[in-house]
Amino acid sequence: MRSDNRSARIQLLVAEQAARRGARVGVLDVCNAAVAALPVGGAGLSAMSRTAASHPLCSTDDVSEQLEELQLTLGEGPCVDAFIHSSAVLTPDLLTGELQERWTVFADAALGAGARAVFALPLQIGAISPGVLDLYANVPTVLDAEELADAMAFADLATLILLDTRIDETGASTGGPAPNRGFEDLGEYRAEIDQATGILTVQLGVGIDEAFVRLRAYAYMRGRRLADVAADVVARRLRFSPETETGQSDESGAEP
Repeated sequence: MRSDNRSARIQLLVAEQAARRGARVGVLDVCNAAVAALPVGGAGLSAMSRTAASHPLCSTDDVSEQLEELQLTLGEGPCVDAFIHSSAVLTPDLLTGELQERWTVFADAALGAGARAVFALPLQIGAISPGVLDLYANVPTVLDAEELADAMAFADLATLILLDTRIDETGASTGGPAPNRGFEDLGEYRAEIDQATGILTVQLGVGIDEAFVRLRAYAYMRGRRLADVAADVVARRLRFSPETETGQSDESGAEP
């Protein structure tokens, strides 16, 4: 149950995080407050869309940053499933055999990054779904009913913040954990990925969805961050060719 008392308490926790930063309330404050209030080690939030490239908005530590990047690059994981099905995906232990089969690449990669449990909560109001809030723990963890209700309240508040700040016009940079970065400064990441995807539609002669799939597949196969590959495409250090397989694109000056 998401009571008025719970909502007010969650709002206060988030406001306190913003006060510590000396900035207006943003999604980073939601993530930090969730980590402080719940039995999790970190949190990350990604803006997601069915019509445009998805992208991380913020993360509280290196592990959560890696989890956001992994899921969006691989196209699989709790975050992706939560967005597609518009329902929470609770993963108390990534070593569960069923999950190893369900997320054949992500599960092992997430374990290697330091996560053992992941909880993905879709941000949703009616038909509007601007993203997903991810929480992780480094040990097997089960959220009890009250903790899950709090987690969903954090997701509700994150949804309102994203809609209030017009997420369709802003994005994020994930050059590292961003404890001091305000939401108003998170524009470059999305713009660069969108620009790179647009460039690939011309280079490859494909639609925007296929271009983004090729972009993230290249990043995964080369072991590189999506943001770095996008930057190389935009700067013309990396060019994709229709004649080459994914991961074998023409390069000039980009890291192998």
